[in-house]
Amino acid sequence: MEHDSYMPMTSVGSGDLIQVADDVYCFTNQIVNLCFVGNSDNWVLVDAGMPKSFDKIIEQAEEIYGENAKPKALILTHGHFDHVGAAAELVEKWDIPVFAHTLELPFLTGKESYPEPDWTVEGGLVAKLSMFFPDEPINLRGISQLPDDGTVPGMPGWKWIHTPGHSRGQVSLFREADRTLIAGDAFITVKQDELLKVTLQTKEVNGPPRYFTPDWRAAEESVQQLAALNPQKAITGHGVPISGEELQEGLKRLADNFKELAVPDHGRYVTEQKNDRD
Repeated sequence: MEHDSYMPMTSVGSGDLIQVADDVYCFTNQIVNLCFVGNSDNWVLVDAGMPKSFDKIIEQAEEIYGENAKPKALILTHGHFDHVGAAAELVEKWDIPVFAHTLELPFLTGKESYPEPDWTVEGGLVAKLSMFFPDEPINLRGISQLPDDGTVPGMPGWKWIHTPGHSRGQVSLFREADRTLIAGDAFITVKQDELLKVTLQTKEVNGPPRYFTPDWRAAEESVQQLAALNPQKAITGHGVPISGEELQEGLKRLADNFKELAVPDHGRYVTEQKNDRD
């Protein structure tokens, strides 16, 4: 199944292309970010945007790398609908391999649906609207698991880090040389459940989107793991890129106070985990 229905959600940053490092670009597609990493001779795409974003992604790729630009691979941080919207079309056009964590593969090969979004969770209007968000798997051809040694195909110098919680096979990507982090939705820089803040892209370091995060204990451990890396620059799945002290202090504060800042007061998955502990 493909996520082929346009989602009428956008932000003031939609269409922005921000160069975060010499060879790392963040492109905002409506309310989600994807990354172009590398140079014209060797580049990869990280994540594949919202449904119906194929043309915009092709346009941006050619703006950066030239006409008929083709990546070496597509790397997926995870498979939620807003990160794989154009994946099937892009893979068909470019005839490239796709890589994701082995625990994410059932959601990307049509075998398993994600847990349903929790529209009852504490939060704003986007949380309530999440009842309409797709949770069905897609079925991508040519997909493989990321290498066991932590390397990232087509991204020399980068390593992948398993950062579950938001999804069980979510990964983040880190380059030690300049301490650049692509975090997926392990943490984000906007309060994703509040429509006004999403629309205006109000910058603040937050935990993963509340309505789509079923495992809060794992999510906390993932944030602590990323904070320990002491990143200098970060691109998150939602919100604007962040760097320097603003990133480090915000991420440390989130890691140290995750339960108070990120975990919702109520919601189906919060209740289920609480019952499991009891």
